[in-house]
Amino acid sequence: MFQKGTYKFNDDANFNFQLNRVVMWGGGNPEDIAAVSKDIKDSASWVKTLSKLAQNAEEKGNVNEQIVYLRMSEFFMYDSDPKKLETYKRAKDLFYDYHAKELREQGIELTRVPYKDGYLPVMSCKADGECKGRILLHGGNDSYIEEFYDALLYFKENGFEVHLFEGPGQGGVLREQNMKFDPAWEKPVKAILDYFDLEDVTIIGASLGGYLAPRASAFEKRITKVIGWSIFPDFFDILLADDPEPVRKLMDTAFRKGFAGIFNGFYKKMMDKSELVKWNLMHGMYAYDAPDPVGYVKKVREFTLKGVADKITQDMLIVGGRDDHMIMPRLFHEEYDLLTNVRSLAFYLYTDQDDAGSHCNMGNMKLALDTMIGWIDQINRKM
Repeated sequence: MFQKGTYKFNDDANFNFQLNRVVMWGGGNPEDIAAVSKDIKDSASWVKTLSKLAQNAEEKGNVNEQIVYLRMSEFFMYDSDPKKLETYKRAKDLFYDYHAKELREQGIELTRVPYKDGYLPVMSCKADGECKGRILLHGGNDSYIEEFYDALLYFKENGFEVHLFEGPGQGGVLREQNMKFDPAWEKPVKAILDYFDLEDVTIIGASLGGYLAPRASAFEKRITKVIGWSIFPDFFDILLADDPEPVRKLMDTAFRKGFAGIFNGFYKKMMDKSELVKWNLMHGMYAYDAPDPVGYVKKVREFTLKGVADKITQDMLIVGGRDDHMIMPRLFHEEYDLLTNVRSLAFYLYTDQDDAGSHCNMGNMKLALDTMIGWIDQINRKM
């Protein structure tokens, strides 16, 4: 079910990661990607290259590959691109058509849980054999529910009832319903727990979900176990984590003093120099409903465990990667200091020797999931 290892497709760390994501979490063909990956220099060339891969896959009748190439071509389209929503919908429709028989055979139910003026899409399944527990699974800043489909099946095979969902700011909830991110993740979580009448739940959040899931658990005690599939104590700290200390201090001061012009000007220069910064800001302003970089950072500063982490009283596991290009592993110390009242705390930091050192352990998803399953089993034995 899961491939192991990562590829050196592109010299840009983020493009390389996302291309590996196409393979590891989407089923893309590494040989086809390697043949064109050097053509990717910026967002426009990414969209052109992935769109061409999708077209080639369609012509060959490789629907599963076509789905992921389409979905990830949309990934770097900015919200102003009229093709963005069209491409997203096409990839999603293909996914559910392609997997329709398997969804039926696996007993996986697709539910729209009412939320505000819209709904939260949830993919649910019962455990194979005796149920060892209930898992509430979600992604992060730029995730789609469909890319966690294999993880859902794996948890199911290992004895867990699973409810995989998208919340505000994610996937179709953002693109089709225009629901932006809300730092109070306990709100959508409550809606799902209420709808399915769930108790004694393990919540797992990937990437930004490493903040979202612990945040929800601080206010929702039907959650008894918390897994942060990344180190995520404070979004603003993560945005600046790999900048030199003088730059971090300058940006923090400019923000606090209200020097919006300086702040926006600085980020404009960073966007011109770094495609990762540009994409993060463009996507961020869209997904967090912000008019400019300083407005985005105002929203981001609400996504922090500072001030709420002491309310997390459950057992907690954090799984990270030492060579994560987005999240500095040293931030674990900051998160550790915040978690003063957790019942227990376990931390696994994997490396490239495990093929799991990258963001969300991209090169060895099975190892990450096995770590989570083993930890849940261990906590259950103690109860």
